[in-house]
Amino acid sequence: MAGTRTTRGRLGGVRQRLRAAGRWVRPRARRWGPKVLAVLGVTLACYAGGVATTSLFPTTVETRHYRADVRLSALPTLTSTLHSPTSFGDIDLEFTSLLPAPGVDATVQVKENITDVFDDRRVSISSLQPSTTEVSAALASAVSGVGLRFAAGAVGVGLVTVALVTFGRRRRPSWRHVTSTGTAVLLAVGGTGLGVWDSYQPRNLSSYNTSGLLGTLRRNAGLLGDVEARANQATPYIKNLLALSQALQEKFVPQELNQPAAARFLLVSDIHGANQYPVMQSVIKDEGITAVVDSGDLTNFGSVAEAEAAGIFTSISRLGVPYVFVRGNHDANSPTDRAILRRMARVPNVILLQPNASTFTEATIAGVRIAGFNDPRWFGDDNKDNAAKQQPSVDAFNRTFAGRDVPDLVVSHEPSAVKGVDHAGVLINGHIHSDELEGNRIGVGTFTGGGTVSHLVEEPGGELTGQPYAFDIAVFGQDCGLTSLVRYTYRNLIEGRPAYDDVTVVNGRTIEKDRPTGRVCRDLDGVQTATVPVVPEGSVATPSSSTPTLPGTTLAPTTGSPGTTPRP
Repeated sequence: MAGTRTTRGRLGGVRQRLRAAGRWVRPRARRWGPKVLAVLGVTLACYAGGVATTSLFPTTVETRHYRADVRLSALPTLTSTLHSPTSFGDIDLEFTSLLPAPGVDATVQVKENITDVFDDRRVSISSLQPSTTEVSAALASAVSGVGLRFAAGAVGVGLVTVALVTFGRRRRPSWRHVTSTGTAVLLAVGGTGLGVWDSYQPRNLSSYNTSGLLGTLRRNAGLLGDVEARANQATPYIKNLLALSQALQEKFVPQELNQPAAARFLLVSDIHGANQYPVMQSVIKDEGITAVVDSGDLTNFGSVAEAEAAGIFTSISRLGVPYVFVRGNHDANSPTDRAILRRMARVPNVILLQPNASTFTEATIAGVRIAGFNDPRWFGDDNKDNAAKQQPSVDAFNRTFAGRDVPDLVVSHEPSAVKGVDHAGVLINGHIHSDELEGNRIGVGTFTGGGTVSHLVEEPGGELTGQPYAFDIAVFGQDCGLTSLVRYTYRNLIEGRPAYDDVTVVNGRTIEKDRPTGRVCRDLDGVQTATVPVVPEGSVATPSSSTPTLPGTTLAPTTGSPGTTPRP
């Protein structure tokens, strides 16, 4: 009883102290709360005034061939984005940092003296491209000009606020009003300046995007051929924009994105029976592709005859690089149908990541580890509860690879399948015919616009339009981590009116957060495959086998004999 009374006494003392604290806090909160809200309100007004001033009185900066009007933007869609609109497409550099910053809108114009330059038909992109010194000087001028205008606008709003208070009170403002307003101005100017300084750093670049015709023509690691050759087919004005785009990329894209690559993987999906492999072969040649990764739906109806008639297997064999493949839901016509897999296994350069129900294949290409599993669905299934249908395959993959090194790439056809993978550097899927990017999951669009059978889809209003064609290039550095992801989309190839939507470069560090450590990947490491038996539920994994392949050779999937070969 004595212990109970002591405990009650202590609880009573705590309650008394809490009530006393409440009596102290409540009146101060009532007194200071409105004041804090008033300061925040004036801070927002000063921020808006500063941004408006930079828009009404933009800062003009110049280089030898260009002039740009620079202003800040408070639009949410342009937060921490350097936006440069042009007549032939937009250039957008998006940054990610802890502190958000207002967008920077730079409207670029070509100066009149450019006509003199084009009198020389041998003019090149390098002669038009602003030098690093020019770009740095222009940036310094823009920062000082925009900063002064922003500060002037914020101070102007502060003075107006003090004047309104004076008019409303009919007497001189108190020192508290002046101090509060001054604090709001400092918060607006200092906070915005800190956000701009923290955001617009090359290390924080998350994506570089060009749209419209400029996106079609701008140089992007050689996909569209040498930029000089393409520019010679363009108008002089477009040539200037190409040079400007290249200069901005060289200034803001982190240097690590331009370092020598260990491997360049062409990510494709949803071929759907359309033989556009000559286009793929051109991309492979122009981009220096190490291997193709196909996340499934090679056919429409799961028929070998369909693919044979289109010449798909022959075309794959002529690509000259390894072709990594998992089966999609259109690559079989029953739960047990393996005809497509058996036929693909006969193509010398094809690597099947799950050649049958009892084994997986782990491929190591240039030191980058790739694994994956087939879609258990088939053409003609009821298309219901699809995520649940993927779960047994996901569970089998997770059990089997639980004790192995984490794969750098894990590939399967459907999004719900790869989302269930326990450990992976980057996840790859197709199936939905549009490109996605969610965390470390890359959703690959359809390389053939859905194929000839399902290319056209009905838009709202009944109009038929072609699905976009899409592919990605995943670049891995010598640290075995994803360096960059370059995304391409274009339309109307079948209709005969090709038009690129955009070309986007995404910083690989924003996708693959958990970077590999203690490894070195090289483009001379060649190709190896390891046969990994599927681990039944409740069982322990058995040793795997691997087959080394010399660099530059093609590869046929093999089962090998028990034992292991060390991987880089």
